[in-house]
Amino acid sequence: MTTWDADTIAIIAAADDLHVSPFRADGTTYGTPTWIWSVVVDGELYVRAYNGRRSRWYRSAIEQGAGRVRVAGAEHEVAFDAVGPDLNSRIDAAYETKYAGSPYLPPMLQDGPTAATVRIRPRP
Repeated sequence: MTTWDADTIAIIAAADDLHVSPFRADGTTYGTPTWIWSVVVDGELYVRAYNGRRSRWYRSAIEQGAGRVRVAGAEHEVAFDAVGPDLNSRIDAAYETKYAGSPYLPPMLQDGPTAATVRIRPRP
């Protein structure tokens, strides 16, 4: 499995401008960029769909498994992996730290978004 290099993941962790574009059903056309919150836990990048599993970008990410992200002025070809509940408490804590005080934080810690957690990793 490909991982983020330390410098890149540090830049991504500090940023608040991640846009995700999973491939469309044809597997070659990128979807419309969607701005989402991102967090880093143990050097891995995670995101959640605010609208849960019914979110269009989430469904495309899981179905297609690949696409790209734009963050901190750079584009990265990426793979998307669904994440089970075993990491939820650590990912919750990262969200609580990064987005403390936001009125959008409490919904991101609820069952819908937590069930739609995705790990994003670079594609070679």
